[in-house]
Amino acid sequence: MSIRLDKPWIPLTSEDLKQVKGQLGVYQLGSEKDGVTYIGCADARTLFGLKGELQSHVDAGAEVFFRIEVTSAYQTRYRELLMVHFAEHQCYPRDNKESELPRLGRLSPG
Repeated sequence: MSIRLDKPWIPLTSEDLKQVKGQLGVYQLGSEKDGVTYIGCADARTLFGLKGELQSHVDAGAEVFFRIEVTSAYQTRYRELLMVHFAEHQCYPRDNKESELPRLGRLSPG
């Protein structure tokens, strides 16, 4: 099992969000062309779970794609995805604000 989130990109539209439920988990925004531009999570404080989190990005109006992973270990998975991105690109996704990022360790190359 890969620690990367390698699911296909789905257009972030109100129509496509009808398939997303109000579950807890992690998500990525971006596209094949741009790569991952944001990593987020729907936690216990999130209204309507993943659907609610993604809806807030639809309302922003940008043309973007998403992919999700439903998991009850959302905090651990969120940190893991951020660390993987940093290990591969030497930076965090461009739309993740430094103030939002948890304190993270570094992954060993391998």
